[in-house]
Amino acid sequence: MDLRIFTEPQQGATYDTLLAVAKATEDLGFDAFFRSDHYLKMGNVDGLPGPTDAWITLAGLARETKRIRLGTLMTAATFRLPGVLAIQVAQVDRMSGGRVELGLGAGWFEEEHRAYGIPFPTEKFARLEEQLEIVTGLWATKTGETFDFHGKYYDLTDSPALPKPAQNRVPVLIGGHGATRTPRLAARYADEFNIPFGSIEDSERQFARVRAAAEEAGRHANALTYSTALVVCVGKDDQEVARRAAAIGREVDELKANGLAGTPAEVVDKIGRYAEIGAQRVYLQVLDLDDLDHLELISSRVQSQVK
Repeated sequence: MDLRIFTEPQQGATYDTLLAVAKATEDLGFDAFFRSDHYLKMGNVDGLPGPTDAWITLAGLARETKRIRLGTLMTAATFRLPGVLAIQVAQVDRMSGGRVELGLGAGWFEEEHRAYGIPFPTEKFARLEEQLEIVTGLWATKTGETFDFHGKYYDLTDSPALPKPAQNRVPVLIGGHGATRTPRLAARYADEFNIPFGSIEDSERQFARVRAAAEEAGRHANALTYSTALVVCVGKDDQEVARRAAAIGREVDELKANGLAGTPAEVVDKIGRYAEIGAQRVYLQVLDLDDLDHLELISSRVQSQVK
């Protein structure tokens, strides 16, 4: 089981804070550092000093880390034109020496679009499908050849399809709870399918849908990696769990029901239950980015038991 660190910087984080977490991620043996792609805080936090851009952040981290994978859960298709996104991701991949992964979703948070003047279209899913075809098509086009795409929402003519990523194929992550279109899209484009904040039962059903869609599309179901994202709150004892829960404004019982919370033994047991239904990777949503001792505890007492 791979454990990856997943951050929500829109809730309040500077680049220096994210760098400290990324370096701890690398030093403590975690597989990857991922971040959300949002421009507006959520819930009862001040969000100061304000949002940081996901791909600018990852470009910086690409030069300041050496081993860990870097990516987004999820970049919103509404934020960037597909040709521009393909260039950005390919450049960051080269800056990292081939360690980037692209999580791409339709976009859902209307308020952040209004706050920063970003159009929020009605037909988001159809746009996402075109974006996936364009981004992956640009990367797959042989050097010296051109790429054309004429869709309902985007039109590309004689694109040189440059630059190319360092990797032969940048892994693409698609995720969500949709029962029909999401599995079909994952079967066509995804290297990894992620279900965010799902129960064991819901995750098992959604993994089965994606596996069935992959087989129907002519892919082996095991060609995809299956993952989950869950909030994490671990403590050496009940008192430490309660302290960490209070620091992020959550209740222990709720965290235990909906995330990975409790003592190391409790969290290892729950990760094992996700593994039993096919999860191969867990994105640990870390909400207190100043508590690096939390990461050290997870590394020494949880990660060591599930690798």
